[in-house]
Amino acid sequence: MDQGKRNVLGVLVDATDYASATERIISAAREGRPYAVTALAVHGVMTGVEDPAHGARLNSFDLVTPDGQPVRWALNLLHGAGLTDRVYGPTLTLKVVERAAAEGLPIYLYGSTQPTLDRLVPALLGMFPGLKIAGVEASKFRGAQPGEEAEIAERIKASGARIVLVGLGCPRQEVFTYAMRPLLDMPLLAVGAAFDYHAGLLKNPPAWMQKYALEWLWRLGLEPKRLWKRYVLLNPAYLSRLAAQKTGLWKATPAAPTGEPVHGFAV
Repeated sequence: MDQGKRNVLGVLVDATDYASATERIISAAREGRPYAVTALAVHGVMTGVEDPAHGARLNSFDLVTPDGQPVRWALNLLHGAGLTDRVYGPTLTLKVVERAAAEGLPIYLYGSTQPTLDRLVPALLGMFPGLKIAGVEASKFRGAQPGEEAEIAERIKASGARIVLVGLGCPRQEVFTYAMRPLLDMPLLAVGAAFDYHAGLLKNPPAWMQKYALEWLWRLGLEPKRLWKRYVLLNPAYLSRLAAQKTGLWKATPAAPTGEPVHGFAV
């Protein structure tokens, strides 16, 4: 199922499922096409609502999946999408990596910390023994220096990678993916907490919590100091704006997709 992009609070989200999203990414990898992908939950959507420039960047992405149940609900409520499941970043990551392993498409892991990557690599190779990991590069946790994006792109291209997984956290990973897309003929996937989950550093919530959109409560319990503002403030703001869009009190006009370069983004 792939119904194209739909307006959720002014952010264009694809009404898609795992099979369609995975196929689109793998097709771009096979063909060597630049392709920017992210999976947005409530926090990701709200970053685009609160920052119009960032909203324009998100609206230029090739594929934006409904990572959170509230985003899936919005697609169904506003646009009658009939989606029965979200397209969760960590799960989409595994589906893409599985296909990459089967088709011999090497991947590049960019972001997070070296200790996390040291755990992630054997975990992925254990799940997918045929996987080719072309390169691994931890985040520098600072802004890019002049010309550094070209150096990063050269390292990725020289590795022979065909897919890049980006784990920098929202919204840094989306800005990185947007900025690097013109420099790389391959898909870049902003995968959120997938690195931490698959490295075994974060536990997934029970299935029932995921089904009823209570994952935020689970994450809040695990990381209260870091995440309380994200959930306590943004969740009500998201719901109120969703109601305003549904009732027509707010037009939620999407920002036009942009190609404006960004400088000094997080690497």
